[in-house]
Amino acid sequence: MSCAGTDEAVGGLLQDQGGNVPVISLPTDFNEEELYVDLRSMLGHSLYLKCEGFNFAGSIKLKAAQEMVEAAERGGVLSPGSILVESSSGNLGVALATIAASKGYQFVCVTDARCNLSTRRLMEALGSQVHIIAEPDVSGGFLGARIEYVRALCASDDQYVWLNQYTNPNNWKAHYRTTAPAIARQFPHLDVLFVGAGTTGTLMGCARYFRERRRPVRIVAVDSVGSVTFGGPPGRRMIPGLGTSVRPQLLDESYVDEVVNVEEADTIRACHRLARRGFLFGGSTGTVVSGAAQWLDHHDVQGRLTAAAIAPDLGERYLDTVYQMNWLQDLYGTALLPDDELTAGVTPA
Repeated sequence: MSCAGTDEAVGGLLQDQGGNVPVISLPTDFNEEELYVDLRSMLGHSLYLKCEGFNFAGSIKLKAAQEMVEAAERGGVLSPGSILVESSSGNLGVALATIAASKGYQFVCVTDARCNLSTRRLMEALGSQVHIIAEPDVSGGFLGARIEYVRALCASDDQYVWLNQYTNPNNWKAHYRTTAPAIARQFPHLDVLFVGAGTTGTLMGCARYFRERRRPVRIVAVDSVGSVTFGGPPGRRMIPGLGTSVRPQLLDESYVDEVVNVEEADTIRACHRLARRGFLFGGSTGTVVSGAAQWLDHHDVQGRLTAAAIAPDLGERYLDTVYQMNWLQDLYGTALLPDDELTAGVTPA
């Protein structure tokens, strides 16, 4: 019997005279898919930024995490009593921690010192265990060391289940099924799409979708300087999210039209430019926006292109790093753009 004469719960929605109010029972039931920010006033080019951080995990990684977990459950790999384990620099770890809490699984996230403190605390608040790798592998990267620890953990006890975001096809299938179709619906005449490259799951899912439908969309991958994903030399990277120290096995470069490499200083500049306009985004988003701006400056002189970019995350987890003056000074020294508008108003320690 309804609590009110005109209210009725139907298919996950609370129906009343004022419309449909979403009512959910699982954190994965909510994910805002249709929100874009037009950055024309900031960049001088029309760039529609698809905001993927408005869900209970705070990033686009919720899609891949859900797809991988559900595929493992269907395949009988993941069952009650299993312990999820995954290597993550942050966002996927939070997504898996969210799902594990909702489904009753234990979860161990293997990360390294670059993972933001707030991200680690969030995973722990959700009931997950966080293991931090302190020393890089012989190549100087942390990813290889994290993966070796995960492999050793799985070898020690068959309760551990590694979804392996770096090779799992359900990573890119999540975006083939959700992210790319949402963009295609919104922009039937899209000219160029900018996608950040981490595991390359988002990149491959979107690129495959548009290629298979013969849509003439130029796919531009945005990577961090110091990443080896597209064959560049390895280098220090302090902002987690995009870039890798081990080439992603999911990557098929035949689907990528161009690659833009972004210096971390430019990532930080982009984050602060967005924040000065009231949009607090994360490091991965700052990298994508910076790369898109560089590309559009060279290719959209007439301002006629329809361009979209994917914003993987929001900025709250970067308050102690990207948006904190002492962290910036430790990273770049006191000479970091002393007269630049982007350092104005950065929170001191």
